Amino acid sequence: MFEALSERLEGAWKKLRGQDKISESNIQEAVREVRRALLEADVNLQVVKDFVAEVETKAQGSEVVSGVRPDQQFIEIVYNELLQTMGETNAPLAEAETAPTIILMAGLQGTGKTTAAAKLALHLRKLNRSTLLVATDVYRPAAIDQLITLGKQIDVPVFDLGKDANPVEIARQGVERAKADGINTVIIDTAGRLQIDANMMAELVQIKNLVQPHEVLLVVDAMTGQEAANLTRAFHDQIGITGAILTKMDGDTRGGAALSVRQISGQPIKFIGTGEKVEALQPFYPDRMASRILGMGDVLTLVEKAREEVDLVEAEKMQEKILTAKFDFTDFLKQTRLLKNMGSLGGIMKMIPGMNKLSSDQLEKGETELKRAEAMIGSMTLVERKDPDLLSSSPSRRRRIARGSGHTEKDVGELVSKFQQMRTMMQQLGQGNFPGGMGGLPGMGGMPGMGGGRPQSGWRGGGGGAPAKKKKDKKKKGFGTL
Repeated sequence: MFEALSERLEGAWKKLRGQDKISESNIQEAVREVRRALLEADVNLQVVKDFVAEVETKAQGSEVVSGVRPDQQFIEIVYNELLQTMGETNAPLAEAETAPTIILMAGLQGTGKTTAAAKLALHLRKLNRSTLLVATDVYRPAAIDQLITLGKQIDVPVFDLGKDANPVEIARQGVERAKADGINTVIIDTAGRLQIDANMMAELVQIKNLVQPHEVLLVVDAMTGQEAANLTRAFHDQIGITGAILTKMDGDTRGGAALSVRQISGQPIKFIGTGEKVEALQPFYPDRMASRILGMGDVLTLVEKAREEVDLVEAEKMQEKILTAKFDFTDFLKQTRLLKNMGSLGGIMKMIPGMNKLSSDQLEKGETELKRAEAMIGSMTLVERKDPDLLSSSPSRRRRIARGSGHTEKDVGELVSKFQQMRTMMQQLGQGNFPGGMGGLPGMGGMPGMGGGRPQSGWRGGGGGAPAKKKKDKKKKGFGTL
């Protein structure tokens, strides 16, 4: 997401490179690029006007800081304005003093509202908050069945009264059931329509007035762009929302919705959906999103994803293997499967500073190479997986693996060679040495920034990597080779 917006904004920084300072004359072209970038990202027109005006005013009035280039200073101004536009901090979900907390889900049909309700329930379950899903969408075929299926998948109960019951009555009885069962949070999935209509809004108002929810969350399809602003305004004016969930943020979104929703409603974005899986819901952090938009990655979210998937005891064992160059093909398979659990390779790479330049073709090639590596490793014996050096000295073993995996002996030889390079590099990294790049990692060869050299420098996230680690700190627990 945001690739096109990031590229356009980079064009604005280029207008200031080579300049001694920010001035009224040289800032105009950079500001025009920012305006074009936001309009092409389908940001609401009024939001664009306000954003650009603020950036221009702050840029012209900014004092020149010694040692900071004008383009870096301009990036910081845009970053801070992005924070102002999207909300400066994460806005957590409300939690009632007396349970249950009641959350009302609203939105048009097709935005992923029912799935978002289940994703939110799973998120709360991870926080040890018991949840009851309430199915009030009696109009859309199979909507109740869909919620029941999702509830079983995440082990969260679903309350329903069938398709012939009144939605307002279903909501009332659902809340009463939650109170009786000592449930912490009730999530009410309401009916959506293909478009906003009077009946839809009247029903939502009735449910809201009856159950008095602590949160009214509008589910918005991030791919609708500027239309998301109009949708947000209509719902907020008529029912009063307290926050939004942006879905389909992993799709071909241009970013307009993320930059428009809060400015139009004055209410925060609370969560973003980043995939079809029920686990693919993340709390919305404006600072992290601003960093992604500016192509600077999102390391904090990456670390949080890793923590959810990694066993810390297993991670310590893996770290020891890396430091002693005992990392083998079995360990490599574990790591690739861990990456798959965290999401797509492309999604993960885009969170790493400097990796936003990777094209879809390059990421697809990386995915393909990883699959090829898995196929070849799958044709190895357990002894060969644990001792990759065996394959270096045995052409007959390489030929057998090639036949078993449907690849050539040359392919197997290249995999073994790359793996040995990667193992050596990891050992050097663990000892505080920084060899060139990650081109030896199977699946990463040929990608810009992965074949040697330093990461791109830049404000907040560029520069020459983390400080060298001199020795293993036994008090700290890492998460493997990520």
